[in-house]
Amino acid sequence: MPEAPLTVAAPTAAPPRIRRARPPAMVLFGFGWLALMLAIALLADVVSPYAYTALDLRNRLSPPIGFGGAWLHPLGTDELGRDVLARLIHSIRTSLLIAFGATIIGALVGTSLGFLAAHFRGLVEQAVMALVDFSASIPFLILALAVLAFFGNSMVLLVCLLGLHAWERYARIARGLALSAGAQGYAAAVRQLGATPWRLYGRHVLPNIASTLIVSMTLAFPEIILLESGLSFLGLGVQPPATSLGSMVGYGREYLTRAPWILLAPAITIVLTTLSVSLIGDWLRDRLDPTLR
Repeated sequence: MPEAPLTVAAPTAAPPRIRRARPPAMVLFGFGWLALMLAIALLADVVSPYAYTALDLRNRLSPPIGFGGAWLHPLGTDELGRDVLARLIHSIRTSLLIAFGATIIGALVGTSLGFLAAHFRGLVEQAVMALVDFSASIPFLILALAVLAFFGNSMVLLVCLLGLHAWERYARIARGLALSAGAQGYAAAVRQLGATPWRLYGRHVLPNIASTLIVSMTLAFPEIILLESGLSFLGLGVQPPATSLGSMVGYGREYLTRAPWILLAPAITIVLTTLSVSLIGDWLRDRLDPTLR
């Protein structure tokens, strides 16, 4: 018998690939600038040309390059001959350390209290929400000034104090999303299977609301940088011999007419850093929020 002819199946078209939109140019700039700031903060002791407390009295108030200065001090010096570039590098590390630490503390405190209110409800929820309303009604800058003036200045106290900024924002978000998760099927099913509250909120609820909390952290991060800068500008933030971006701005205001480069370098860094984090936060919100797609 003749063999049946072989039939070759027609190749099926490959499913179209979903092309992800490329981040805008300003967002790419924000990522690049933050990467540069993090690299400087991590390698401050390596890339710094001098110690940030080193004095060079023979080159006091030396202008930066382009304004009559020399390559010995690219961004100029202050009235004690300290190199502005070296102080800027160490100030970036200090300010980012404070901002990261305070943001993490605020997120942990607010999220924990939000989960606590959503789990126990009743009197506990009322107490947490009353504390949230009380914290939101007090001007934080005035509270920070009073605490620092009464208890004195220290890096640990400053980070913990700034960590209490906007914690009520995380508490509201965590409570609302946890209640929403409880109304859905998966949280009730996990609870009925005998999962402990730690496992329920840590392994199931938190991963589902992490995107919203991360966006909130990116929006609070520049606020903490500006608060630290304002407190240091008023003399209640980072104390000498340590330096931060805010303390450099506050220190340079006395020489604004004679040596503006002392103030301009940290001020521009603050503006670009807060702008970059805000741009990234807005972009993440648009990407992670399903209601905006």
